[in-house]
Amino acid sequence: MPFTDREVLETVRMVELETLDIRAVTLGIQLLDCADPDLESTCEKVYAKIVHHARDLVSIADEIAAELGIPIVNKRIAVTPVSLIAAASGARDLVPIARAMDAAALAVGVDFIGGFTAYVHKGFTRADDALFESIPSALAETERVCSSVALATSRAGINMDAVSRFSDIILETAALTAKDGGLGCAKLVCFCNPVEDNPFVAGAHLGTGEAETVINVGVSGPGVVRSALERLGPEANLLAVAETVKRTAFKVTRVGELVGREAAKRLRTSFGIVDISLAPTPAVGDSVADILELIGVDKVGAPGSTAAVAMLTDAVKKGGAMASSSVGGLSGAFIPVSEDSTMIEAVRIGALSLAKLEAMTAVCSVGLDMVAVPGDTPASVLTGIIADEMAIGMVNHKTTAVRIIPVPGAGPGDTVEWGGLLGTAIVQDPGKFGCEVLHRRGGRIPAPIHSYKN
Repeated sequence: MPFTDREVLETVRMVELETLDIRAVTLGIQLLDCADPDLESTCEKVYAKIVHHARDLVSIADEIAAELGIPIVNKRIAVTPVSLIAAASGARDLVPIARAMDAAALAVGVDFIGGFTAYVHKGFTRADDALFESIPSALAETERVCSSVALATSRAGINMDAVSRFSDIILETAALTAKDGGLGCAKLVCFCNPVEDNPFVAGAHLGTGEAETVINVGVSGPGVVRSALERLGPEANLLAVAETVKRTAFKVTRVGELVGREAAKRLRTSFGIVDISLAPTPAVGDSVADILELIGVDKVGAPGSTAAVAMLTDAVKKGGAMASSSVGGLSGAFIPVSEDSTMIEAVRIGALSLAKLEAMTAVCSVGLDMVAVPGDTPASVLTGIIADEMAIGMVNHKTTAVRIIPVPGAGPGDTVEWGGLLGTAIVQDPGKFGCEVLHRRGGRIPAPIHSYKN
């Protein structure tokens, strides 16, 4: 369906006045044919295939942005989970593959490359085991590589052995990147019910059911939604608020699909999905928390915040579904604490606690994202935080994630600056009680009874 003149004018306004942008154009590349008994050959194939398919990604994205007048902020790559292509080699150290991915990302000029990934929600293969052991060094030695692991699903339950092990991986990664405030952990995330077409890092990777190459687009529009609600005013009832968000999400999704289809055509690949998640930035006016406060809570984290997030997420999804048959990814509303200026302030003044944030993740589009905790947080506490979030996803059949950063040398209330899109974090207090016995028990938390559907 072509754009009308009115839609074009609305898009111009959203870009110029309301910080609308395409947050990410992500090229997915299958690497299954790069598997080789020789690890060095695997690395060479990985580098060559990524560079071959992605060599024009940045230039084409920049061309489209200039022609349409729509900023495309990030250009990224997602690849097949590395544990799958590393299995043939039997190698124990998979850092060389991470280096090859990083070199390829540098060569083609993308921001990040995701896919240093393993699915271990039911158990470990030898390659999964090797990938876990390689994560801390891989993230410390590379600049653009992102890592993700699947620890739980609604059909399999929660692999608590993997959760406990992942907690140790987080602490080791933080220690190896201590000079940068534990920055390696900002490139590391775990999932329940991961999606295989996610264009956003750190969880971006390309599932085995996807095409050889595919373009997935992540749009953003907190500023556009905020402006629409400001024009609506505080007198409107909540049905009118939801309808306004839905109509706005429709417009934003149309822009994302236009960019995605054009990028796919020029790159001679297939268009996958448009992820309509409201993804904030530290820039003033580009905040999901601002939207929640316009809906009616005094400060994000106050009573009513969970209900406001639920309504916002649902309205965004409904608007996107009206605009496109290719809505996918995570789609909804992100609440990454360090990347949202109003949310940062809410943590600073004590309005938003870690417990309230967890409650809000039950209804947002992902989970605990970019949460800073003290560097001396025990692994058992991290295990409990992760297990709680995995349980929310497992029981509710939704994707949940944890991207948590233990900041070496920092305590509750301290501030850590990462800069750029990663923003500023206030170190949050996870509390003085933990779950050491749960951490040590291991095993699996079984899937809920309503998972048995066929």
